[in-house]
Amino acid sequence: MERYVLDTNLFFNMEGGLGIGKTTEDVVIVLTKAIRTVKANRQVEFLMPPRIIDEFLSFFEDKSQGFIRDFLSTITVKSPDLHTAQLSAAIVWQIIDDVRNRNYRGQTIAEEEIVQAAKQMAQQSLSDKKQFEMVLGPVVKRFRMRYRQATRFGFLDSVADLELIMLAKEIEGFLVSTDEGVLRWGRVFGVKEMSAPVFGKKMIE
Repeated sequence: MERYVLDTNLFFNMEGGLGIGKTTEDVVIVLTKAIRTVKANRQVEFLMPPRIIDEFLSFFEDKSQGFIRDFLSTITVKSPDLHTAQLSAAIVWQIIDDVRNRNYRGQTIAEEEIVQAAKQMAQQSLSDKKQFEMVLGPVVKRFRMRYRQATRFGFLDSVADLELIMLAKEIEGFLVSTDEGVLRWGRVFGVKEMSAPVFGKKMIE
């Protein structure tokens, strides 16, 4: 049986290349119809862990909309069995090394931005809170962007991401995501993967 583990970003990252709709609602509706058609013709299962379902639903104000219920009716909700899963020492080593390097880069960025902020504030007379915020605001914004890029891009930044990978490994299914961190670590864990464009094309053929 073919099995696919779906990530939330497939429905909201319109630049991910899924290619089956211009809006989230379009993507969900088209994919729901495609899943039903595929299931009617061959043995196939589409899965999402509970945390990914929660993440998916969090993007909608009205979670009771018909197209959402229709989609969820086609999905198997399953958690990976984390108690029996085994990780090699090599993977643990890579995770620790990656975290250490990212922390170092984050610290370096923080130091650079503090120095930059101090220079800008020293050059100006800040008489009120508004002036202070106008000078410091862009520095804080730039710091947040650089820090996020250094510490989160290409990494597993949530338990939900790890559950996607562990579930795909447990059931020997295809991991389908547009998240570079999820895909990168999926490869480290040795799971099968399918790119969003290939998955989208496969579903509507």
